[in-house]
Amino acid sequence: MPTTCLLADPLFGLIAAYKADTFEKKVDLGVGAYRADNAKPWILPVVKEGRYRAEEIVKSDPDFNHEYLPIAGLPAFTSAAAKLVFGADSPVIKENKVASLQTIPGTGAVHLGALFLNQKLYFSNPTWANHAQIFSNVSLPTTTYPYWDPATKGLNISGLLETLEAAPEGSISLLHACAYNPTGVDPTQEQWVQIAEVMGKKRHFFFFDCAYQGFASGDLANDAWAVRYFAEAGFEMCVAQSFSKSLGLYGQRARCFHFLQILQRSEISNPPAYGAKIAATIFNNEALFKEWEDNLRTMSGRIIDMRKALPDKLVGLGTPGDWSHITKQIGMFSLLRGEYHVYLTKNGRISMA
Repeated sequence: MPTTCLLADPLFGLIAAYKADTFEKKVDLGVGAYRADNAKPWILPVVKEGRYRAEEIVKSDPDFNHEYLPIAGLPAFTSAAAKLVFGADSPVIKENKVASLQTIPGTGAVHLGALFLNQKLYFSNPTWANHAQIFSNVSLPTTTYPYWDPATKGLNISGLLETLEAAPEGSISLLHACAYNPTGVDPTQEQWVQIAEVMGKKRHFFFFDCAYQGFASGDLANDAWAVRYFAEAGFEMCVAQSFSKSLGLYGQRARCFHFLQILQRSEISNPPAYGAKIAATIFNNEALFKEWEDNLRTMSGRIIDMRKALPDKLVGLGTPGDWSHITKQIGMFSLLRGEYHVYLTKNGRISMA
């Protein structure tokens, strides 16, 4: 009987190698998941702790069941998610210009967007490693625009703008809404305005991947600034939105794709319910929402503290080089290189969490 050899995914292969390493001082900087000071996963208090937290509210609901959700997902979740990313008072929300689907993260919304757009797409160099694989799997032609400047360890804004300017009119560009993975380098608001000017002049189409809203700065509105700016400026766009990081629901697969429904039936038919119900409970309960914002500030604040502590330690040890870029970047990731029982991804990305 024929057998198939499944090649290990690079990231999950890294996780397996870390677990197999018996060195007591080993360090895992590769996994893109939040960890507390004890290096263990942190279940957000708003999700788990206490009788009246979201998980208990969901379980105690007399109408709770495991029936199929609608193809488009749980309405209480998708509508609240759209308000989170676009803003509750945004004209695109008030005028019902947004169509939202519940999908499966962290790849599902991006994959659905790729199937829908179905034309050549530009994404940053570098970007999340899975982006290229997702687009390749649906035979979507791609090219890249410059993003990371190794000399400054910052944004190559001139190269980015020049590439978008030279792209054919009506091109599609994938942009990270905040906390760029893997660089940790975001455009400033002024640079976003420059990007918008070029995109508007060339009639380009935006595809935002928003996986870290609230998790980057601790401020939901600040982290959604770019998406909201482009929406209010009248740009057409689609947004892949994930809550794996911001709610800590890594295994519950709560994500939205804001656009249309026709492809969903053949993709996953009906999305998972449980994680969406937890998220919807938090989003639509004022007290729980405020507590979630506190939890976001806890996670983002710890990562910001780690960004300060790491370069301070490196400088204290006399490590050669300038490490100031670590504190200038934002979000979960930074680009470094290393070895000696220190596990990080091949491109040098480390998790600051």
